[in-house]
Amino acid sequence: MPKIKTRRAAAKRFTVTGSGEFKRNKAFKSHILEKKSPKRKRNLRKAALCTAADHGRVKRMLPYT
Repeated sequence: MPKIKTRRAAAKRFTVTGSGEFKRNKAFKSHILEKKSPKRKRNLRKAALCTAADHGRVKRMLPYT
């Protein structure tokens, strides 16, 4: 069997935690920031975990994690 290629775009966006979950950054933090509250922008800095519904898709994109 040939080796499976990793989706490089996904590899740059997700990291695996010790328990096997996928950590991701939040969206909506790149522009149009004036109208967003400081509290909202502060919470967008924090990393989040992928939902269970997306876990299979991300796992398929990153076969060697």
